[in-house]
Amino acid sequence: MSAIAVNQFAQCITCHAWSPDHSMVAFCPNNNEVHIYRLSQDKWEKVHVLEKHDQIVSGIDWSPRSNRIVTASHDRNSYVWNLEGSEWVPTLVILRLNRAALCVQWSPKENKFAVGSGAKTVCICYYEQENNWWVSKLIRKRHDSSVTSVAWHPNNILLATTSADGKCRIFSTFIKGVDTKDSRTGPSSDSKFGEQIVQLDLSFSWAFGVKWSPSGNTLAYVGHNSMIYFVDEIGPSPLAQNVAFRDLPLRDVGSICF
Repeated sequence: MSAIAVNQFAQCITCHAWSPDHSMVAFCPNNNEVHIYRLSQDKWEKVHVLEKHDQIVSGIDWSPRSNRIVTASHDRNSYVWNLEGSEWVPTLVILRLNRAALCVQWSPKENKFAVGSGAKTVCICYYEQENNWWVSKLIRKRHDSSVTSVAWHPNNILLATTSADGKCRIFSTFIKGVDTKDSRTGPSSDSKFGEQIVQLDLSFSWAFGVKWSPSGNTLAYVGHNSMIYFVDEIGPSPLAQNVAFRDLPLRDVGSICF
C-alpha cells in the first residue's frame, strides 16, 4: 500500500483479507468499519467503507469464487456482503453469541463459514434458501476458553480450531441438506455435526493460528510459546513434531505446501 496508507494504519489494523485477484484489500482500522482499497496505477485508493457493525471488526474473509465478504465483530454479529452494482450490500447473520466473535473463514465450497468466539463456541453458518437468510449451528461445550482461529479442511467437512486453552481440536461440520455424503472421507466418514474427531494437547500456552496443507494430510498450528506444531495422520494416533523459535510469540501461520 502507499506510504500514506501504511503510516496511517500499520499500527492499528485488526484484520484484513485480499480480494480473489489481489487487486483489492479489505481491512479494519481498529474500529467498527471495513475499508476497501484498490490498486490503481501503482497507488492504493480507498473505494469502499463498509459500515454496519457497532464494535471492532475482528475477522474478515473474502471468498475467491463468489466474491463475497464475511465479517465478524466484537458486537457478536456477522455480516455477509454481496457486491450489487457498485455497492456492497450486507446481510445479517444471527450467530446467537453472548461474547465477541473473534475470527471467521469461508469453507472451500463457500456454502458455509465458521466463526470462532469468546463464548467458547464455534458457529457454523450456512444459507437457508427457503427463508433467504444465513443461519448458524453451534459447536458448544468443547472449548475451555476463547476460540482464537479456525481452518477448513479441503473436504469442506472437517474444521480445525485453536483456543486460548492451549489446545487444537478438529470437528465434523457435516450438515444434512448442505453437505453430500460422499464428502465425508477419512476420520470424518461416519461423524455427526459437532463431533470432536481429535484433540491435540501439544501446547502448554495459548494456541493462536491454524492451517491445513493443500492436500489436507498435514495440520500446522502455533502458540504463545513461540512453537509451531506439525501434525500428520489426523485420527486416534496422530504423528506430531514441533519447531521452537527464540523470538516473540507466534500469532498465526500462513498457507503451507508439502
